[in-house]
Amino acid sequence: QVKLVESGGGLVQPGGSLRLSCVASGSLFSMGWFRQAPGKQRELIASITSDGETEYAGSVKGRFTLSRDIAKNTTYLQMNRLIPEDTAVYYCRRNSIPPIWGQGTQVTVSS
Repeated sequence: QVKLVESGGGLVQPGGSLRLSCVASGSLFSMGWFRQAPGKQRELIASITSDGETEYAGSVKGRFTLSRDIAKNTTYLQMNRLIPEDTAVYYCRRNSIPPIWGQGTQVTVSS
């Protein structure tokens, strides 16, 4: 079974940037990035199809960029102009049947 491993989270000041990575043990597929803040439901924030088309939630559009390196079986979520409301655990998901989730990486935006 394909496994996903996220990395790149951490503590950053408002206005700062982070780049998250999601490495798959197998081939990439349609992928999604989600986040879950304390006390809130997990939400989809960015996705990329198998053809490379991307979509973003309104809350991150223009600040976050999702890309991929097929040769490395890796997707990247570049997060710029971070705000405290971006604080959450971030997860990647392979949109296979059944879907496969990574373990998550914590992002904290605070001064």
